[in-house]
Amino acid sequence: MRPLRSRALALALVLASGVAPRAVAQADSGSARPLFTAGDALLAGGVVIAARLIHPLDEHYRRRLQDSSTQANRKLQTLATIVRTTAAPGAYVIGASLYTAGRLSDNRKMAELGLYGTEALLVGELSATALKWTIGRARPFTGEGPNSYGFGRGFGSNSYKSFPSGHSVSAFAAAAAVTSETSRWAPNTRWIVGPVLYGGAALVGASRMYNNQHWASDVIIGAGIGTFAGLKVVRFNHSHTGNQVDRWLLSGSLVPTGDGGHALRWSVLPGSLDPRRAR
Repeated sequence: MRPLRSRALALALVLASGVAPRAVAQADSGSARPLFTAGDALLAGGVVIAARLIHPLDEHYRRRLQDSSTQANRKLQTLATIVRTTAAPGAYVIGASLYTAGRLSDNRKMAELGLYGTEALLVGELSATALKWTIGRARPFTGEGPNSYGFGRGFGSNSYKSFPSGHSVSAFAAAAAVTSETSRWAPNTRWIVGPVLYGGAALVGASRMYNNQHWASDVIIGAGIGTFAGLKVVRFNHSHTGNQVDRWLLSGSLVPTGDGGHALRWSVLPGSLDPRRAR
């Protein structure tokens, strides 16, 4: 039975993540591509199939990770805390820092990386929150089992906000957005940046299972939603340059002064009216 479970998990992970590099490649092909493509349907279908395969094994993986010897491992406890915190709120802190540093230094690439990564987090988490509140799946620690759903229960209690995993959404949204954006500047880095970020995102999902907060299928769906959010945000911004969000965000930079130093210049003008953006 164990080999069958292992094969099911491996197949689910392949279906859930195997199409992501292809979707990223499509997102990098320029503004001529439509926002939604056949590759998106493939990604969504793979994630749904993977979650369906994993769902009957949710309780099995919960028991394995909640084993007393596994839970007593201090290194695993520390790792789970680090990766969870890195995903939320860490991803927001990192995104805001990149955006601010990019604006202050007039580094457009850095600013866009921070901005689009943060936008992907917001899009993904809003979608996940709506599902959490509506579906009302019981978290593993409640003891109600993986088949306990209740329409609207998520509005009233955190105990019924298991589906999908919000931390997984955040981690995969950031991974997808950063991988997609950086591959536009340096396509060869996709095969370095992608595995590192997606691998880290997978650890975030595993940490949520280790902490008994989510089922395996919650993590799979969260990974899909986050990846989709990251890819769509980057593709939208590059196919709709000069959109309202980009044009009305505050901009700033360090500019040279007459005495050889630098001064902070911060503008509340729309980006499209800022003379530094017109170069």
